[in-house]
Amino acid sequence: IFFLSSAFGAMKAATEGKNTVLPRSGVLAIDMSAFTLVEKESGMPNLQGGSNIPSVGLYKAVMALRAAAADPGVKYVFIRTDGNLSSAAQVEEFRKALAGFRRTSGKPVLAYIESPGTVGYWLASVADKVYMTEYQGGMVTFNGISIQSVFLKDLLDRFGVNVQLIRHGKFKSAGEMFTRNSSSPENTLQYKAMVGSMWSTVRADIAASRGIAEDAVDAAVDGLRLCLPEDFLKENLVDDILTREELKEKLATIALAGSFDEIKFIPFPDYVTAKVLPNPKARQKVAVIYADGDIVDGRDIRNVAGDSFASVIDKVRADSSVKAVVLRVNSPGGSVLASEKIKHDLDLLAGVKPLIASYGSYAASGGYWISNNCGRIYTDALTLTGSIGVFGMVPEFSKTARDVLKVGVETVSSSRHGDMYSMMRPFDSAEYAYMLRSIEAIYDKFTTIVSEGRDLPVERVDEIGQGRVWTGADALGIGLVDEIGTLSDAITCAASAAGLSPDETQVAEYPEPL
Repeated sequence: IFFLSSAFGAMKAATEGKNTVLPRSGVLAIDMSAFTLVEKESGMPNLQGGSNIPSVGLYKAVMALRAAAADPGVKYVFIRTDGNLSSAAQVEEFRKALAGFRRTSGKPVLAYIESPGTVGYWLASVADKVYMTEYQGGMVTFNGISIQSVFLKDLLDRFGVNVQLIRHGKFKSAGEMFTRNSSSPENTLQYKAMVGSMWSTVRADIAASRGIAEDAVDAAVDGLRLCLPEDFLKENLVDDILTREELKEKLATIALAGSFDEIKFIPFPDYVTAKVLPNPKARQKVAVIYADGDIVDGRDIRNVAGDSFASVIDKVRADSSVKAVVLRVNSPGGSVLASEKIKHDLDLLAGVKPLIASYGSYAASGGYWISNNCGRIYTDALTLTGSIGVFGMVPEFSKTARDVLKVGVETVSSSRHGDMYSMMRPFDSAEYAYMLRSIEAIYDKFTTIVSEGRDLPVERVDEIGQGRVWTGADALGIGLVDEIGTLSDAITCAASAAGLSPDETQVAEYPEPL
């Protein structure tokens, strides 16, 4: 990060609320280890490794690259992707924005890597030129995509813990880590399909950007051919191997500067702060409501809480200046009750204003529950979505207390099942049936609302449901979403549905930052 030390000082000042001053012209410097792409800037600390890392909202990041494309002061983009802190789906959207910068501006994007990982290299590959250090010892983790599962049943058995899992959906695997010592066949099938779909997207993008065959990417990765910098050069995955001094000379030449010291580097977070500003001419709004986090009951400020989130939706619905709405979902789900409250208010909103959905890293289970009725659904290819299924899980510790802790427990109850949830005895058959009845009712409701929202027969929803998680790319083929596209695409669609032009539209983000 040799050239960014002074620039990061300016970045720190910007994130602390001081005025951001940019040079008249320079190179837009993007160091993916120095900030985190987030769904929405919350105003709360973003701690990574004990440090407060600057956060940049994904939509603002994309808008900044659009501004840079038209900005004569930006000579080119220089990006380092080592140590990327952002999710794969966020990287997917940012990569598309960088491709758009190249396409519309004609300015180059240069990438430099030292320790390439799969997602980091995928992002770097979009550049016109990819350079790699000549130094040995960089940690190469460009080995494909994997998902690892941990199973705790044998360990829990040692401590006498009995986890009672009640579910509808053979692919609804969230509780398996507590009830099995290996993956179920259904979960193995599901994960293989997910990983295969994600790798297919990444591999195709790399091959297209580098002008090589997809088979060549597979051969290099599967054959462990990518170990040393010269391996990447041999496989046509980088354009040159450079020392630090050679890189400085290259950057200076492309910047038309006499020397490296004459280049003015513009830290990307500073550029976002300075260039992505409200449109003073706008009289009408497209609201983006961020459902970012677990869906929980109550008013939890760090998650998508049923009561407080419903209030936000009501506020947007009542605002006459908001002409259309995008629901940006980045949630694995959670509480059914909270999801029901949120969906109720979203349905009311959709009755008076265009409502479009955009999916981030996750839009699964409750995240899909609340959003499947939107007028159009955009998803990233690497989004995890679907998971149309229900489970409940109640641990019981009677054996732990008796055999491990040597604790005696006695219960006095007014009714036959008064201690059903005491976690000090297992369910009897009637109690299990009682729980299952609730699970089945919720699953029937889930499949019904998806059937209505996506105009699919209930039988088809059940077939692609069963708790199965799909990537966005696969969800498109089975009718769970409408289009592979970004948050920006969803905003454009919402504005068009409301008959708005970009010049007269302001994007307003909700919930408002703390």
